[in-house]
Amino acid sequence: MSYAASAALQQAVYQRLTGDAALEALVGGEIYDAAPAGTLPETYVTLGPEDVRARSDGSGEGAWHRFIVSVVTEGAGFQTAKDVAGAVSDALVGADLQLSRGRLVDLQFFRARARRERADALRRIDLTFRARVEDM
Repeated sequence: MSYAASAALQQAVYQRLTGDAALEALVGGEIYDAAPAGTLPETYVTLGPEDVRARSDGSGEGAWHRFIVSVVTEGAGFQTAKDVAGAVSDALVGADLQLSRGRLVDLQFFRARARRERADALRRIDLTFRARVEDM
């Protein structure tokens, strides 16, 4: 197993999301590696936790990365959150991301969880993606 390409994958995912025109139209530049301190925007996207498992084979080191991208909004109902989550999914599923270390073999949607937070003041959707990365 190699965890060494994890930072490269995160960087490529972040660049893909911040460079996506459809997502930009929905949230502007409110895409973060970590939510900023202070007053948060009404709707934003943030990169979240990651779970990595070994998937090396005879050709080299590799790993499956399950990572979360979260959509958070103060908007009433889930429509805004679902629109943004759909744009995140469209931007990432099957994307041919160029990593600064290693090679992305596959990137797919795995699951999503939508819920209310803070006494129904916020809507949140956590999208989980699965990426197969080879460390070269």
